[in-house]
Amino acid sequence: MFSNRLLTFASLVVLVSSTVCAAGPTPADATVLTLEQALTIAQSANPTVLIGREAALQAAATARLQQSNLWPQITWDNTQRRSRSASVGGALVRSGINNRFDSAVNGRLDLLDPQRLASYKAAKVAATAAEQNSLGIAEAAIATVAEVYFDHLRNLSRIEVLDSNTGRARALLELARRQAEAGVATQIDVTRAEALLVVAEQARLQQETVVQQSEFLLKQLLALNMAAPLRLDTFQFARKEAPIFSAEQEQAALAHRPDLLAAETILRQNELEVRAARFDRLPSLALNASTGAASENVLDGNDTKVWSGTVSLSVPVFDGQRIRSQTSLAQSRLRQQQIRVDDLRRRIGAEVRLAVQDANSSLAQIAVAEKNQRLSEDELRLARLRYEQGVADNREIVDAQNRLAQSSDNLVAALHQYNLSRVELARVKGNVRSLLTERAP
Repeated sequence: MFSNRLLTFASLVVLVSSTVCAAGPTPADATVLTLEQALTIAQSANPTVLIGREAALQAAATARLQQSNLWPQITWDNTQRRSRSASVGGALVRSGINNRFDSAVNGRLDLLDPQRLASYKAAKVAATAAEQNSLGIAEAAIATVAEVYFDHLRNLSRIEVLDSNTGRARALLELARRQAEAGVATQIDVTRAEALLVVAEQARLQQETVVQQSEFLLKQLLALNMAAPLRLDTFQFARKEAPIFSAEQEQAALAHRPDLLAAETILRQNELEVRAARFDRLPSLALNASTGAASENVLDGNDTKVWSGTVSLSVPVFDGQRIRSQTSLAQSRLRQQQIRVDDLRRRIGAEVRLAVQDANSSLAQIAVAEKNQRLSEDELRLARLRYEQGVADNREIVDAQNRLAQSSDNLVAALHQYNLSRVELARVKGNVRSLLTERAP
């Protein structure tokens, strides 16, 4: 446990120190962020994760507060009194001024208080639920970080696709000008090529804004310096089909999902709260004791020992339906939580089935997108040959280049969708960090 925390802290220090270097690094010196580093930093610096941990700490403190009610309560009280009394009856009689100093140690111990004991047990279970909920928040946060990481890689890949589109458009414009100069093409071919280049350049400029958005979002999730350049390490999953859904997969997901564990723990907490509400009907037994000294003035050496002890038994007789109402409220919360747990179990089973289907479907779409891109490249090559030989104008090339641009973008989208499907599959199984073991060799 300590070594893991040390590794997490070291990774965070190395990344942040390299990100916020004072000189303002050039893009070539930008921090290279790997997926493993991103997930590690998310567990240490993501605001949502930190807030979840604070909620768990608050629940633990509440449990300790409830536990303190079971221990003896001891105080040392010191009181100096100064008074003067008078009696009225025929004649006003005034007494002298009285001084009294009391110093005593007072204690109280609840010998029998079932309601407080049940409340403490419920608070203790609530602290466990809060810790499990914190783990669930961390899992959701690192899943979000992984998705944004792959979103940013997708946006960067689209920049490369748009650069290729722009390069082909420039090449077509040069070819159209040469063909026009040679008399085998007309001015409309040049204009058509110029229009294609303008569209490609405009798309490239728009994509730069999209890249900035995903980069800023990733930095925000990881609490990184917004002004420091950032580069991502490319991560490719091994292309393999997800195992066919089975009951074992569903049971494994149910056993590892922090949100389900937290919901079941809250259910146990609600059961204890029902018991605590019912225990309010039982008698409570308490012991009170006091020992000390009394004198006229503080530390005057003329003190007298004083002490007292009481045992009190409290039996509820009439409370105006308070206990009954509290019990009904606790039972309603118990039924409500049971419905949530049952619904969450069914939803997890459906999520695992859907994630497996989505992962396998996304994998199949990659092969289709790659085939479509190859066909588009062949179509462009043949259209270019026809234009260079003067047997057609450049409309076929423009159309072919547009289809190649679309097929290339479809391939980027298919790869991105497969990446997201692997993230989702790991999330529904309750272990997002298992993604790191699925990297292609």
